[in-house]
Amino acid sequence: MAAQFGRRLRRGATSGAIVAAAVAALAASQGPGALPPPTDNLSGDSAIGAGDATTPHGGGDGGSATGDSPYYTDLPPLNTPNAPGVAPTAPTVPIVTGPAEAGIPATVLAAYRRAEASVRASDPSCNLPWQLLAGIGKVESGQARGGRVDGNGTTLSPILGPALDGNGFALIQDTDRGAFDGDTTHDRAVGPMQFIPSTWAVWGQDANGDGKKDPNNIYDAAQAAGMYLCAGGRNLAIKADLDRAILSYNRSTEYLTTVLTWFEYYGRGTHTVPDGTGQLPVDRSDRLRPDRPLRPTAPTSPSPSTTPTPDRPSPKPTDPAPTTPPKPTEPTKPPTTEPTRPPVGTPVEIPPTLRVARLKPGTAALTAVTESTFAQAATVTAVDAAGRPVAGVSVRFELAATTDARFPAGATTVTVTSDARGVAKAPALRAGVKAEPFTIRASVPGRSLTAELKATVEVRKADALARVGDAALTATTGAGYAEVTVEGRL
Repeated sequence: MAAQFGRRLRRGATSGAIVAAAVAALAASQGPGALPPPTDNLSGDSAIGAGDATTPHGGGDGGSATGDSPYYTDLPPLNTPNAPGVAPTAPTVPIVTGPAEAGIPATVLAAYRRAEASVRASDPSCNLPWQLLAGIGKVESGQARGGRVDGNGTTLSPILGPALDGNGFALIQDTDRGAFDGDTTHDRAVGPMQFIPSTWAVWGQDANGDGKKDPNNIYDAAQAAGMYLCAGGRNLAIKADLDRAILSYNRSTEYLTTVLTWFEYYGRGTHTVPDGTGQLPVDRSDRLRPDRPLRPTAPTSPSPSTTPTPDRPSPKPTDPAPTTPPKPTEPTKPPTTEPTRPPVGTPVEIPPTLRVARLKPGTAALTAVTESTFAQAATVTAVDAAGRPVAGVSVRFELAATTDARFPAGATTVTVTSDARGVAKAPALRAGVKAEPFTIRASVPGRSLTAELKATVEVRKADALARVGDAALTATTGAGYAEVTVEGRL
């Protein structure tokens, strides 16, 4: 594996101190024989985890997913988003309100949950929590810039890190000819999870089933990030493995602390906010702010891992203490292996977007005369693989380009949510002046599930005929009357 090494300076601190850290860049290309990462087979109706392949060798070790690019250092508030005592893993407790910092844009949160469900199905021993993806997504891109993504999960504009040209950052020459980052001289971190092109070339995924592995798509990027963090047989329920996984993303102890802080914060509760309205971070690791506390980017000497921590005597010893207690020869180390996540087997809440397997079109006849409102609404029913209705599924209704029929406010596309019966009902549709059949397409954003509904606009028919003009009709014997003109009236 060919490797490139560089150095970067990361700034941060209250006193303006600049901490220098040596970092290693991810190899520009993979060696022969590297296996491609598995696909999740969640596009269409395939079951989660079906047909997964083997992950690439050595993923996440020896380099970093981001090339150690800058990241956001904002920290969550001291108050937790949920009431004390509420279990962070209880999926049955709906959380709809809370601090702005705890809000995650709907499409971004769906991508994180989807990635967790898929990775847990194919690699349950990893114990990947979606809150870890959310913590990384927060510090890397502010949750895709507050959820500025389209219905398919792709960012509305590219999210690019600075050129890794060795000037304060790692030095990584171009590896993708600018295909992902638009830079043909140096590589840049790309997308909401900030993968460098050489990492994406190995770990990129097509998680939304659109036929592309796009680092700018939150579904693709979250899936790739989950697999990257689980590489090498890691069990993220073990603190040591969790730390190694995060450091494989960006080799900085400040980065590790920041991600763990958000991970713990999101574990206490979150709520969904509309796409594009998420709170944006402001403080980055490559910017100096006087009000930031000092956090070193690399351990100082002596290393914390080898520095003993003084042991405090227990106020209630289990054994009677001698008159002169002996001085301990070795301090007691605090436990480091307590799981931060439930053990394998804990039920995983799968979001409605992943549970739905099919859209059943409604049977009502969709007909109207020109310039009138359709008597029936366009509907589809979201059902799972067993045919049971699925509530809470976002369904998009889109009119064919050939028709001049419109939804309210002249819209050609609307998105609604399925009710408790799984029914998604589009708002009232009004016909235009064109008398012709057309198609209404229903789909689930981020999934390749569609249904088509046929609609027809007919010519308005008259209820009566009326003569035009009021001149008297006269004729001679044996001759016909002059031409009479009539018009249809409603």
